[in-house]
Amino acid sequence: MAKSKFEYVRLFEREDRCLPNTWMVVRVDGKGFHRFSELHSFDKPNDSRALRLMNRAAVAVFREFRDISIGFGHSDEFSFVFRRSTEVYNRRSEKLVSLVTSLFSSAYVYYWGDYFGEEKLQYPPAFDGRIVLYPTDENLRDYLSWRQADVHVNNLYNTCYWNLVLHQKLTPKQAEDRLKGTLASDKNELLFKEFNINYNNLPEIFKKGTTMVRKSVQVNGKPMHAVIPLHCDIIGNKFWVDNPEILKCGKLPLVQIDESYEYFFNNINPFGVKFNGDKENISDVSS
Repeated sequence: MAKSKFEYVRLFEREDRCLPNTWMVVRVDGKGFHRFSELHSFDKPNDSRALRLMNRAAVAVFREFRDISIGFGHSDEFSFVFRRSTEVYNRRSEKLVSLVTSLFSSAYVYYWGDYFGEEKLQYPPAFDGRIVLYPTDENLRDYLSWRQADVHVNNLYNTCYWNLVLHQKLTPKQAEDRLKGTLASDKNELLFKEFNINYNNLPEIFKKGTTMVRKSVQVNGKPMHAVIPLHCDIIGNKFWVDNPEILKCGKLPLVQIDESYEYFFNNINPFGVKFNGDKENISDVSS
């Protein structure tokens, strides 16, 4: 390949490679989503359409990067955990952050109509991205626990806040003053006594966010790789005992189809398998 006299400018480029044998976490976060949610009339305190769209965009990232072992998302953010041993893009941080963020953003726009129907985008949404390295399994678990703990704290507050604003017609400032200094028990009591809401009965996705995992699913006697969104506790030990392949980066366990879960495969259906609800089609793991 011929070279020009200008090629020396490449010497100014620098590759920032992530340390080896560390968990790489890429987190994308919506930019200005308070305004975005208002302009697009998101339901308050939680919009199921918006949460499911975030999950769908995350699935697109999972499909592109097979070395992502687990993901976690809530509200307008999503974290993607790359295996410790991955060498994808030579562990170049700027490459990973830019690709994950751009793919997530484009998928969010691409699938918008599937969840919001005729509601048109008023302007292009944007997400920022960052990458953080965690050297131990304990560090990684603590990171994911931190994100899930935030889900509960924020959701409990927002559920109280928006009920005060929407149903008792308090101003935002009045609602903030009413909740100032309250404990979790106080907020639970407020919801139950004043709005007849038992916080424990709210959908798990609102209280625990979405944990995205990979499984090998038995379909008509043949294993299929699937990405499965779960809404469960990941702070305690049970999740990690039940899913040891995540930290061990081992072979995906073979599980049976559970109709209570949503499965995301590739977009072909060689077996003609049908699901109730919003389930995607089945595809061969070799595809």
